[in-house]
Amino acid sequence: MIECSKLTKIYKNGDVETMALKGVSFRIEKGEFVAIIGPSGSGKSTLMHILGALDVPTGGEYFLDGKEVSKLSDDELSEFRRNQIGFVFQSFNLLPRTTAIRNVMLPLLYTGASVKEREARAKKALLYAGMEESKFHNLSNQLSGGQMQRVAIARALINDPAIILADEPTGNLDTKTSHVVMQTFEELHRKGHTIILITHEMEVANFAKRIITIRDGLIEKDIKN
Repeated sequence: MIECSKLTKIYKNGDVETMALKGVSFRIEKGEFVAIIGPSGSGKSTLMHILGALDVPTGGEYFLDGKEVSKLSDDELSEFRRNQIGFVFQSFNLLPRTTAIRNVMLPLLYTGASVKEREARAKKALLYAGMEESKFHNLSNQLSGGQMQRVAIARALINDPAIILADEPTGNLDTKTSHVVMQTFEELHRKGHTIILITHEMEVANFAKRIITIRDGLIEKDIKN
């Protein structure tokens, strides 16, 4: 499903060049649950941005379902992100004075779907992500951290993306809530979703079925869990 070949990324600041990725290659099959782990400055965030079509590599190739993402234009990258990637972030990125269900409906705003259809799809996604129906009409700032992350997961699922890309999804949560959220990802994996998890915590990475360790811009280890 995903094939990365010899990815490099160089950042330039005046005359100074920093090589964040140094020829990274790997494959991820459809339905895998993969954690990419590494310390600060390892290159994992750069790799996440490339996989999420938020940035393009300096060199190398990135294919998703046979399509070369690394060669897409800005407009094509934007469309690719909207249709192929479901993002889940550490900071939830929810509108604070908007209900849970309306936060999930937002990605459907420009699809031409009716309000009734958008609401039905949002309810389905929220239930699928393990959200209690009694909380659907709560404002997001009235929800707990775990509930907000489940709303964010539901929003990531709403367009039926090829990949769920989760960037430090437990970073703002306590240990108990983190486990609940990671169990949600486990359940999504069991249902056949492809999940790529970016983290610096081994306890979180261990929920995945495969762990890719990156250090100094290179893959240090790639093991089945």
